[in-house]
Formats: sequence, structure tokens, C-alpha cells
Amino acid sequence: MSSDGVNSGRRRFLTVATSAVGVAGAVGIAVPFVQSWNPSARARAAGAPVKADISKLEPGQMVVVEWRGKPVYVMRRTPEQVEDLASLNAELKDPDSANEDQQPAYITGIDRSIKPDLVVLVGLCTHLGCAPKFRPEVGATEFSTDGSWRGGFFCPCHGSTFDFAGRVFSGVPASDNLLVPPYSYENDDVIVIGVDQEAV
Repeated sequence: MSSDGVNSGRRRFLTVATSAVGVAGAVGIAVPFVQSWNPSARARAAGAPVKADISKLEPGQMVVVEWRGKPVYVMRRTPEQVEDLASLNAELKDPDSANEDQQPAYITGIDRSIKPDLVVLVGLCTHLGCAPKFRPEVGATEFSTDGSWRGGFFCPCHGSTFDFAGRVFSGVPASDNLLVPPYSYENDDVIVIGVDQEAV
């Protein structure tokens, strides 16, 4: 009777051990397989599309997404920030974004976006490629001591400034507006950077 107990215990142990090894093997195979669905670092650098979840992005907030090895700024503007864009035109080098190389053809208007509240910009200054800082505060700053700053982006390398549409102010080293990359909406909560809206 005791030998039956030992044999059945041994059987249980072998069954559990074999099952554990099988599960570990399945996980070991599944993880690399699932990871292979994501674009490789090389593919991302070459321009593979990148998705960004914007569902938790509150008005006035910005997130940074990497695409083609570059930072891409995704900002949800407040209604006041969108409305304020037109009042800045006289202070800008290219208020109407006449340089068509700086945005896809479907990006028109002073807001430079598909939807007025959400702007997508390559976060590299058009002067020498530094990353401008997100400076949403309004009023006096170290680069605008007269209190006229209305919020936007400030490049710490050489002092170029851009509004919340990425349009460059006059009197700074940068000559062009920030680049708008190709992008589209997968749904209300996800944008795809690297895929033109016209292709969707």
C-alpha cells in the first residue's frame, strides 16, 4: 500500500514538472514570436509608423514620441491656445506656413493640424537641430523679460521661439516653422505618426 502512495506521488510530481517545463517552453517560444510583430529598431529608424495613445492627454499637456530617431511633440491645445494663434501672425516669419516643405499638403490653416486641438511637430529646431523646450507658461521668462510670452516652444541653444502651432517668431535664428510629420488618426484615442491622413 505504501508503494502505491509513493508511485502515485511520483506520478503527480512528474506530471507537474513536465507541465511546468512545457509551459516555460511555450512562453520561451511565444515571447520572441509576439515581439517580432513590433517594428525593429532599424525599421523604426527607417521610418516605420509609430502609434501614440492620446486618450489621457489633457488640454495644455504634451507628450514626446520617437519616430525615425527624432522626438515628435504631440500636444493637446486648450481652446484659448487655439484661438490665440491668429493674434500672433504679425510677430511670425511665416504665419501662413507658405513653405510647403514644412508640412504635408493636408495640413492647412494657422493651427497646422488635422484637428484644431491636437498639434504634432518634429521636436527639432530648424536652425541647428536642437530640441526646443515646451514652455506653456505665459508672461515674463528668462528669454522674454517684457512679459509678452504667450506660451510655445523655446530653443535653449540659440534662442529661437515658436508658437503652439510650431510657427517661428521673427527676430530669432531659426528661419522655418517646426516640421509637421505625416500622421493620421487610427481612432479618437490613437494617432499614427508616419502614415499620411490621405492614405487612411
